Formats: sequence, structure tokens, C-alpha cells
Amino acid sequence: MVGILGALGIGKTTLAKAIYNSIAFKFDASCFLENISDTSSQAYGLVQLQETLLSKILGDCRSLKVDNIPTGINMIKHRLRSTKVLLILDDVDHLTQLETLAGGHDWFGKGSRIIITTRDEHLLTTHGVDSTYKMTGMTQDDAFKLFCLHAFKREKPDEGYGNFVEQILNYAGSLPLVLTVLGLDLYGRSESEWIHILDQYRKIPHQDIQKILQTSYERLSDNEKNIFLDIACFFIGDLFDDVVEILDIFDFCPNVWIPRLREKCLISKFNERLQMHHLLRDMAREVVRQESPKIPEARSRLFVPEEVRDVLEDDTGRVNVEAILVDLREGDDIIYLSPKAFENMRRLRFFKVRNAHFSGDRLESLPNGIRVIDWPKCPLQSLPPKFHGNKLVILRMPGSLIRPIRLEFKNLTIMDFSDCEFLTKISNISSCPNLKEMHLDYCRNLIEVHDSVGFHDKLSELSIDECSNLKSFPRRLQLRSLRFLSLRGCSSLQNFPEIECQIQYLRVIDLKGTAIGELPSSIEHVTGLVRLILEDCVNLKHLPSCLLQWKFLRWLVLDDCPNILNFGMEAVHNGQSSPYIVSTRENEASSSTEFFPMPPPTNSIISLLHDSSSLRFPSLYQLDLANSGLTKSNIFGPFHCFPNVEHLDLSHSDIVSIPASIKTTFVRLKNLILNDCKKLQEIIEFPTNIQVVDARGCISLKSLPEISVVFPFPRLYSIDLSRCYTVNIGNYMPNPS
Repeated sequence: MVGILGALGIGKTTLAKAIYNSIAFKFDASCFLENISDTSSQAYGLVQLQETLLSKILGDCRSLKVDNIPTGINMIKHRLRSTKVLLILDDVDHLTQLETLAGGHDWFGKGSRIIITTRDEHLLTTHGVDSTYKMTGMTQDDAFKLFCLHAFKREKPDEGYGNFVEQILNYAGSLPLVLTVLGLDLYGRSESEWIHILDQYRKIPHQDIQKILQTSYERLSDNEKNIFLDIACFFIGDLFDDVVEILDIFDFCPNVWIPRLREKCLISKFNERLQMHHLLRDMAREVVRQESPKIPEARSRLFVPEEVRDVLEDDTGRVNVEAILVDLREGDDIIYLSPKAFENMRRLRFFKVRNAHFSGDRLESLPNGIRVIDWPKCPLQSLPPKFHGNKLVILRMPGSLIRPIRLEFKNLTIMDFSDCEFLTKISNISSCPNLKEMHLDYCRNLIEVHDSVGFHDKLSELSIDECSNLKSFPRRLQLRSLRFLSLRGCSSLQNFPEIECQIQYLRVIDLKGTAIGELPSSIEHVTGLVRLILEDCVNLKHLPSCLLQWKFLRWLVLDDCPNILNFGMEAVHNGQSSPYIVSTRENEASSSTEFFPMPPPTNSIISLLHDSSSLRFPSLYQLDLANSGLTKSNIFGPFHCFPNVEHLDLSHSDIVSIPASIKTTFVRLKNLILNDCKKLQEIIEFPTNIQVVDARGCISLKSLPEISVVFPFPRLYSIDLSRCYTVNIGNYMPNPS
């Protein structure tokens, strides 16, 4: 059994007919059953198909009588099991059809071939076909010829019609069925007629194409129909996971039905985004238009710019409206919002603004059943007083004029008030127990975040970047589900909260540019931390002792932290080994030539490494010591701290020599960056796996390892010695010829 899989109109039946006509003579008998989906939907349709199959294979001119489906199955199995047949089952859309007509290989004689055309990949998998051929669209050249054969009765267009043909090909998307229908429709028409007809196609699909494509829609379940229409109207090109999340909010069970829509070739996923053929999109949107052809505000979904504007400005929306997308054209994107715009839209579940500017700062009401509000630059200063939002799950209003408000939405999971310049505080949100994400980035006048934010068991992402006036942050955190915490750029924030529970899922803490002076010892409860960013924390003096015990830590960024006094030495002195440090840099302007300025050298990371051969960094893959003031080569000591480092950056350091021990210290090193090491005089050896050496601006460099014809560095493909004026390349490089 072989399946031919593809979208409607792509040419599956045409291919099956071509195969049938070319090989049918090789079999004892053959049968081509067309339009199985349509026939089987009729009364006794499957029985009729069984009768047709038996009559054609057995060559009996009289119509064989089949009483019922089980009888038909037994007749096929017993009367055809010795006959070598070629059977084409065209347009199959249900497993019952296959089980009724060709339930197994043993129903027919040896050497038989059964070919099944379908739009449903899951159906073929379930039936256990031997192989599947997935059809794609025609080549541009073949599509051009096919259309011209129907529109001009030859393989090229008449003079003056070339541009029209290109427009048709862009519209039809190389689907043979569509090209054929449109070619026949346009045959013999004048240029002016072509112009008007093409314009009409863009507004309303050709009725024959709509009728054909709509059969795919009509066979869907209710949830599949809702998902299909929502995707066609609102979500094409959006991130796949984001769409699944929203559709799940609508109780459409997308994790069940989206895979089925993909199996039926109605939607696809490309680069993590949802895609749909534009003809299927147009078909779906026409289905929505037909709900109320003359009265847009009575349709379930509104997305046409002019219609959306009319509804929001004239408050004509009706109870039928379930979802609205506002996406106006640039230069024509102002909506004068009526205070009563949403008054009658009691079933509205989704409101998203993609491109529009609103005039009007007041709404009298919002539907209490709405589940998603995505409204950037919202003009409202507050939400309507009677809005309870019991079903609200996503509230996104970045860049809006919203003032401090009390949030009491029990089902809210995502809140985004980023870049809201008039937001000065976040009040008590204990009435939002299901909150998972809170985004308050660039709220430059935000001063206070209520303590209740620190007690949300489900909160996984808390981002409050660049809130330069933030002074009051929760003093205690009991956020067991937290995965990401960022307070980057909160330059007025001086204290980090106490951690009062195990937070095992937190992977990132970003405190860059804060005024925090110390991390509390309770931070040891963050057991799964991978990335700790403390760059430009100029007041930071102490690092917690647990730093050297975090076994998952891979990024530690300490750039521009001139006042650090210790490096968690207690853990080392207790005989414990260090974990994983990935990026540590100090301000280049520091007066010290050691890695940390105080206390004396035993507390510098370089000295620490040199003096403690028990330290290992097995997860470290990138070590960044640029601008570190490094003067010695003790980082290349005889110990094996860095078994997995692949990238080493020593740029702008005062190191004089790269010793031979680099081969054993950095055994996996691939990239060695030495930019502007102005005192570097020699590179004695390269690691065996080295691929890139970047030594630009090393003005004192004189010698490199000899790279002979017997090439000792097989992976090396780039050495940059720009502005290395004293190096003598000589015979170091092999002759490229």
C-alpha cells in the first residue's frame, strides 16, 4: 500500500490517474474509485463503493449485490484474494473507508498494489501503509505552462498579458486545481476584464475555488473549525508556542487539534511559526464573511481594518463578535475610540492591537468574559470600574497611559505593563494567585513593587529592567516556581530580598547596574542557578560563600565591579571545590593589576586558581578575562582547571607569553582571542584542537609556533595578525599551493 499525501488541489488525483493509466495493464484487474469521501457520506455510500469495486475487479457486467458492509468485506476478501489487482482509492478522509475497501494486504493476490490519495497523514499512519509520497506544489515553470494552456490554449501568454499571468501565479501558489479553474475562467477575456477579475479575486475568492476548498473546512470538528478560523484571521506567522498558549486559553484543546490540522495539510510549522497557504486563509476568511455578508459587526471575527474601525468608533459591535484584531495601515492608523465601543460585545474573548493609535482615554465597559487583551499604547488611564475580568488570562498593555491600578483577576497568568511612564507602583496582587509572568521593564517612574509580588507560588518570570527609580522591592521571596529574575538597570535599588524557600528552578538572576551592595546568604536556596549577572554593580562588596558550591553555575559576569572584597573564599577554605565560572572581568580602569583589588593577592581569581590545584571548572566552556589586568601566565599552570573550555579571551591584558602548558590546561580550546595584548611577545604553543587565533594589535609579538607542511593543527583555519608589526611570519605558514 502506498499513500499519496498533499493539500487539496495539489494534484494527487491527477498523479494517481497518470500512474493508473501507465501500469494498469500489468495487473489481472484494476479499479479506480474516485471521490470516496463524498460517496461514503451518502446513505449506503460505503456499500455502493464495495459493489463498484467487486464489479470492476471481477469484470461482471451485472452489478453485484452487497447487503451490508460486513458482507461486502467478506466478499472482497474471499473473491479477490487470488487476484493481482491495481486499486486506486481517491480522496480518502476516514479510516472506516480503508477498513471497508482495503483492510489488509491479504485481501488481494500477490503483487497487488493499492494507492491511496488523502489529505490526512495520520490516517495513512494508522492504517499502516508501506510508504507515503508527500506532494509539493508545481515548479514555477510547470505552473506557468499549465495556466497558459487553459487561459490561452498554448504554453505562453498572449502579448500584453505576461504581468497578469505573474499575478495569477502568485495568487494561486502553484496549485494545479486552482490554476486550471482560474485559467478556464479568464480564457478569452479582455485586458480590462482581467484587471477587474483579479481585483475581485483578492477581495472574494472565486466561487468554484471556495466551494472546493471549503469541503476541507466542513469536515472538521467544532474545535478544529474554531482553531482553523482563528489562525486564518489572527495568527498566521506568529510563534507556534504562543498561538498554542492562546488557543488553550479559549478551551479549544490545541494540543489535540493542531496536530490534526497539520496532518490534514491545512496548516504548517516553519521556523517555529504557524503558516497557512494563502488560498486556505482566504477560504477561511470568506467563511467568516458569509456569517453576515452585509453586516460586518455581526460576524464572529473582525480583522478587516475598515470594518474594525467602524465598530470601535461607532460602537456598532454585536453579541456575535468573539475576537478582534486591529491592524491598520501606516498613515491611516488613528481610531477615535467610543466609550461604549465594547458595550454589546458580551461574547468577546480576544482583543489584539497590532498597529493602531487610539484617541480617547475612557471606556465605560469591557466584556467580563474577555480572556486576552493585547493592547500596546493603550490610551486608558485605568480599566473600566465595572470590569471584573474573571476570565482574563493575558493582559498586555506595554507603552500605555495606565496609572497605578488594583489588579484582582483570579485567572490572570501574564501581565505586561512595560514602558508605562505613568505607572509609579504595583499594588497588592494577592488576588491574582495564578500569575506566571510579570513584565515591568522600562517603567522609569516606577518606585514601588508591593511585597505581595514575592509570594506567588506560580510566578515563573519576573522582569523589571531599567526601572531607574525603583527603590522598594519585596523584602522576602517565596517564589517556588521562579525561573527568571531580572532587575537590570534598576540603579536605585539597594537591597536584594531574602530567599525564604527552595527555588530550584531559577536559572537566571540579572542584577546588572543595580545599587545592591551584598547578596544575602539565603541565596543559597537558589540551587539550580546557571547565570548570575552582576556587571556594573559598583556598590557590590561581598559575594556569597555558596557561589563556589553552585554546581550548575556556568555564567558569572562581574565586569565593572571595582569594590568586591571577597570571592566566597570560605567554601574554598573548607576544602570544597569550586563550581563553574564563565565570564569574569574587572573594570580596565582599576589600579590593581590583579583580578580583584582587595584583599591582597590570595583573593584574586588568578591567584586562587594558581594556589589551589584542587579547583576544577568542568562545565566552563567560555572564559572571558579581557581587561582583567592579567600580567602573568599562571592561568596556564600545571593543573587541569579548564578541561572543557573552548573559548578563551585575554584581550587587552598585559600578558607577555603564551606558554606551552596551554596544550594541557586548555585541551579543548578552539578559539584564542588576544586582541591588543600590547606586551605579548611570544606564543610558544597552540592547543591541538585550535581553530581560530585572533591576535590583532599585538604590537610586540615576535614569534609563533611553527606551522610546518606536516600540519600539527588540522582544525586551524584562521589566524589574524593585523597590526602585529614585529612578527616575522617567515616559514611559519605552509605554502597554500
